Amino acid sequence: MIRDGPPASVLLFRGTHWLGSMCLCTVLTVAAVAQAPPPAAESLPPQLAADEEPITPIPQPTASNPLKLALGERLFNDPRLSGNGKLSCSSCHDLHTNGAGGRALHRGSSPFDTPTLFNAPLNFRLNWEGNFRSLAAQAESSLENPVNLHTSVEEVVRKLNADAGVVSNFRAVYGRPPERDNFLDALVTFEQSLLTPGSRFDRWLAGDASALSADELGGYRLFKSFGCISCHQGVNVGGNLFERQGVFRQLVAGPPETVRVPSLRNVAATAPYFHDGSAPTLEEAVRRMAAAQLDRTLTDQQVTSLVAFLRTLTGNYRGSPVVGATP
Repeated sequence: MIRDGPPASVLLFRGTHWLGSMCLCTVLTVAAVAQAPPPAAESLPPQLAADEEPITPIPQPTASNPLKLALGERLFNDPRLSGNGKLSCSSCHDLHTNGAGGRALHRGSSPFDTPTLFNAPLNFRLNWEGNFRSLAAQAESSLENPVNLHTSVEEVVRKLNADAGVVSNFRAVYGRPPERDNFLDALVTFEQSLLTPGSRFDRWLAGDASALSADELGGYRLFKSFGCISCHQGVNVGGNLFERQGVFRQLVAGPPETVRVPSLRNVAATAPYFHDGSAPTLEEAVRRMAAAQLDRTLTDQQVTSLVAFLRTLTGNYRGSPVVGATP
């Protein structure tokens, strides 16, 4: 749950570190798309057919027992979840900013940038390599990972049972003291609540024609016509398939060759980009993605338009927009 680690123990999701890849169903299809001339932004109609779009709005979090949510949040911020008692889930997944952090990598400990935890429940697999199918499995791996929390569920439960106040909280929710299953259930229940609905793009999808400017709509049209939408679609604008990094040319310096496509939700707030954190700005990430995945060299205006659209994907957590972390 903290930092990303070696394969089989990467950290909870920066999903929105969008970098990885734009899906290319076949090289021939993508090549054809890449060579098609871009449509003129000025030809856009006042509002596109939002109800027929390949992206859907983020829903509100599912209602949960408020006592269980509060307990899960307490655990998320509890340093007893680490072997040395100094780190918590929130040490790397800062929910006051972007659900991740601002450092490119935890140098010397992991080849992976920390993905955001916001909207991670909407991904079909978890971590950069998609090694986990459930939040509980990901959480347990992060607890055990020596470059993350370096402990175990059993050790955490032992510590929690030594705290009378925590035991009382667990009894109030589950009718029994902390144990493996209810500990993971409380933590996962909180993580499932970390959705960020209400982005300007979602408002436009819901029928608010004033939510986006003409330039932002033009960027969305480019996003679709260039083929970006092939991988980055659905409710999380990604996060629902695997893709190769670097179809036409190198995208990043090192492995893995294939990654789980990251979500683009809140992407403007989750720099740096790519699994290695090698793109410091969204503009650079857009240029590199277009070249490596679509064999396209973008003009400055095209980059500006695409970035304008991507900035409309920033949602809200607890009523406030998601913001970037301080590097």
